[in-house]
Formats: sequence, structure tokens, C-alpha cells
Amino acid sequence: MTTSIEAPAPPRATEGRALAPDLARGAMLLAIAFAHAPLFVTDVHRGPAVLNAITDVFHFLFVGNHARPMFSFLFGYALVQLLNRQLDRPGGDWVSARKLLRRRGWWLMAIGLAHVVLLVPIDILAPYGLAAVLLTGLLRRGDRALLWTAGLTLVPATAFVAAGMWFPLSSGISTFTKGSAAAGDQGFWALLAERLTFWPISLAAGTLIVVPGVLLGMWAARRRHLDEPARHRRLLARVAVITTAVSVAGSLPVALVQVGVWPEPSAAALWAAAVAQPLTGYAGGIGMAAVVALVAIRAGRRRNRLTTMVESLGRRSMSLYLFQSIAFVVLFYPYGLGLQDDLGLFGATLVGAGTWLVSLLLADLMRRVGYRGPAEILLRRLAYR
Repeated sequence: MTTSIEAPAPPRATEGRALAPDLARGAMLLAIAFAHAPLFVTDVHRGPAVLNAITDVFHFLFVGNHARPMFSFLFGYALVQLLNRQLDRPGGDWVSARKLLRRRGWWLMAIGLAHVVLLVPIDILAPYGLAAVLLTGLLRRGDRALLWTAGLTLVPATAFVAAGMWFPLSSGISTFTKGSAAAGDQGFWALLAERLTFWPISLAAGTLIVVPGVLLGMWAARRRHLDEPARHRRLLARVAVITTAVSVAGSLPVALVQVGVWPEPSAAALWAAAVAQPLTGYAGGIGMAAVVALVAIRAGRRRNRLTTMVESLGRRSMSLYLFQSIAFVVLFYPYGLGLQDDLGLFGATLVGAGTWLVSLLLADLMRRVGYRGPAEILLRRLAYR
């Protein structure tokens, strides 16, 4: 009679955690850095044209619309892990676990809003928070409900991204030409008003886009595909090969249009390419997670410093994701180093890689001193009260 009002269990210690999910989150932050850094430059055509073209193809094949699906897949996976930990504790029950997950979701939305207001107009925390609030109830439903919901939401999610991609492609404009996160000439208050005006729209759109990946991550977590990669080695290998091939094939037509190799596609072909790229991007995100899980099998047997560092980064993924935004503001914005008007796509991508390397060092330093990470500590204190 009293279990429903008991306080949720505090988070368990990190010892004994599965390696693959943390490695995947650490690698995911590199993909996020690659995806976000070019959004801070005002013109991606600056710099060596050949290097920019090569980088553009790389983005379409392995980064664009792939980083977010991987993040959403891992987020859904983590929701099931957290639910299981709550249910396994003495006196654990569904009601208190559901309240905890939704409370975490609400606080993630609040942190995401603060991220947009104080730092940059691009955010992925709030959509995942809202997805947690909306989808927690499905954690108690069967696999069929998860897969059907994922399939149904995949249609509007793909259509939304495809429509946004079709316009610049049909107009011969680079999808990165005007960085959505670049600082304009507005003053602080005008910029703040603009961000707050568009935040509800971006929150709704972002949530729609991530829902299919979150649901597939829930489905995979029930089978412990990342917790026990050695047991699922054959399946993970097949998934990695098939989804990566599908993802590259689906992204190739858009990449060819973008760099001018396919100069005049028909309207129907362009629409098909615009749809195929985000649709197969979901497969690419899952494939990336499968590749990391396979790497984790060997890395777990022969640990080295790089494995430990990437794992540490994954355990502090929210803190170091926010660090990326701080670094990009300092590096790109006019009141920082002002690189937004000096770098093109290739240069911005190098900045993204360098930022990830610095975050890797910071995560390792936090590990050495036994510090969990400021954002993780804040979220846990808020959610667990």
C-alpha cells in the first residue's frame, strides 16, 4: 500500500555498467559536433572548394540525419534501462517509476529551454524530454505497440525532414549556406524574442523527428542488444552491414545533387532523393550504434586509454553536449573569436572534431577526480528530489 509514495531509488553506481551504451554515447557526441558546427558559419563555401565538396559528401553519407537517430535510439534504450533499475529495487513499482521518468522528461525540457535562451538556438534536450513524457506509457505495452507506433510516426517525421531538404536542393542552395545557429545583427533582446517565438515550433518538430528512433531503442533495450553485445554478435553484425549500406545508398543521390555531380534531376527524382535521405538516416543511426556495440566486445576484453576516455565521455554526455554549445559560441560568435565569417564547411567540421577531442579530455579529467558531470548531477537532483 505504501510503495507508490516511496521516493525513487537514487541512481546506481557506474560500476558494472554495460560498456557499449556509454561508448555509443561518446561516439554520438562526435557525430553531433560534426552536425552542429557547420550551422554556426554564415557561408559554407569559404575555403578550399575541393575539401568543402568532400566534406559535404561525408556529411550527407554519414552525418546528416544520422546523428539525431542514433541519439534518439540510445535515449529510448536508456529509458528502458532506467525503468528496469527502478522496478528491480526493493519496493519498486510501475507507478513510481513512471512518475520518475516523466519528471526527468519535464526537467530535460526545462534544461533544453535554458540551453536555447542562454546559449544557442539549436537544442536536442527538450525534444527528448517531451518524448519521454509522451512515450513513457508505452514502456508497459507490448512490442507490437512499440513497432506500430514507430512505423506510423516514421511517415510524418520523414515527410517533414524531406520537405525541409527539398526546397534548398530544388533551388540549388546548399543546405548549410545560412547557418541556423549563426549570430545575426540583432541585439540580445531581439535575438531572445526570436528564439522564444520559434522554440515551441522547433520543440514540436524535433519531438516528431526523434520519436521513431526512441521507440526502436526501447524495443532493442528489451532484448539487451547493447548490454550483451557478445550474445547478439551475429545479429549486430548483420544490422551494422545492412543498415549502413541502406543508409549510404539512400543518402548518395542527395549528396550527388548537392555537389553538382547530378545537376538536373527531375522533380520526381529529387523528391524521391529528399525522402530517401532522412528515411534511411534512421537506419544509419541504428547501424552506428550496432558498429559501436561490436567494437565494445573487443574493447571490453582489452581495455586501453581511448576506450576509457570515450566511455567516460558517454557517461557525461549531457554535460559535454552542453560544453559543445559553449565552445561553439566562444569560437564562432562575434563576441567570441568570430570565426563564423571566416570558415567554410570543411573548417567548421574541423572545429567540431577539435571540440569533441577537448570534451574527451575533460571527460577523462572528470573521471580521474570522480566527478559525475554538472548537468548529470543537476538532472538527478531535480528528478530524484
